[in-house]
Amino acid sequence: MSRAEREQQILETAEEVFATRGYQAASMDDIAQRVGLSKPMLYEYFGSKEGLLLACLERAKRELLECTSAAAASASDPEQLLHDGLLAFFRFGEGHAQSWALLRNESAVPGTGLDTELEAIRRQQVDFTANMLRSSLPETEESRLEAFAEAIIGACERMALWRENRPEITPETVTDHLMALIWPSLSGELAQKDDPASGSHDQG
Repeated sequence: MSRAEREQQILETAEEVFATRGYQAASMDDIAQRVGLSKPMLYEYFGSKEGLLLACLERAKRELLECTSAAAASASDPEQLLHDGLLAFFRFGEGHAQSWALLRNESAVPGTGLDTELEAIRRQQVDFTANMLRSSLPETEESRLEAFAEAIIGACERMALWRENRPEITPETVTDHLMALIWPSLSGELAQKDDPASGSHDQG
């Protein structure tokens, strides 16, 4: 097994252990045993338990951006762009339960650099969402686009938590709920942009 393959094996195992036990209770001995390595070899790969967790979070961050970007790339209009981006977010949580549990649970671990990494993941998705909105609403002022993006990602996080106690709510259903809340406002912005008579973006 190459080093890259071994690293992926370690990350998959560590992600499961961190997600189910939490950072504090997770043991490097347990992770090493599950992977079939000695603990010193595990430290050689990632340096520390914190380093291993940060690597797990970095992988989750990359995978989340990849799946939301791929979904948005095939959209044909602004409404589908938003819908498919939201759906990809919720499907990621459904199809990568361990990654989502890791992102959710470790927000309560202060002072280890984890809060910084978690904020970087949130910032990544806010920036991605702002870029989606920017392409559809090029005349909308930047501060409003940023505010919309922050609100959308905050709503996504809360809706994902809500779904944990509502297993009957599918990614498609929660996406429809969120679209019902968000799209009327954004479609109003689009209508103003497309209606020359409104003059909403041409007046000081």
